[in-house]
Amino acid sequence: MRRLYSTFAGGWPAIGLLLMRLVVGAVVLWDVIPRFWSGPPLHMVAVYALPALAALLLIAGLWTPVAGVVVAATAMSEVLATGEPFAGRLLAATIAAALAMLGPGRVSVDARLFGWKRIDASVRKEQFDLR
Repeated sequence: MRRLYSTFAGGWPAIGLLLMRLVVGAVVLWDVIPRFWSGPPLHMVAVYALPALAALLLIAGLWTPVAGVVVAATAMSEVLATGEPFAGRLLAATIAAALAMLGPGRVSVDARLFGWKRIDASVRKEQFDLR
């Protein structure tokens, strides 16, 4: 993850990225969850489980590049398959692709797991007292 993003944005940009992740994840879950309750065939459960899992990963900020690409690809494939330009899906696809390129921000699991760590290398004099 550190190879993809040189830094994880902090401050107001981090809050903005968090809001983007929350909104896109909620929109995708709002669209997918009712499909599970309609009793779809088993092969369709797997198709709906992929965007639901990606939305949960986006909300948490874990594996954000992968989750963003999955959400963007599934949203665009639904738009292309149905032929109707549903504005919510297009917006979700655009924001998910932007999140995949920008990163999750400092308020995310990715930043905690893969962010730059500060190493304190200070040496106290008492450690090397050779009396």
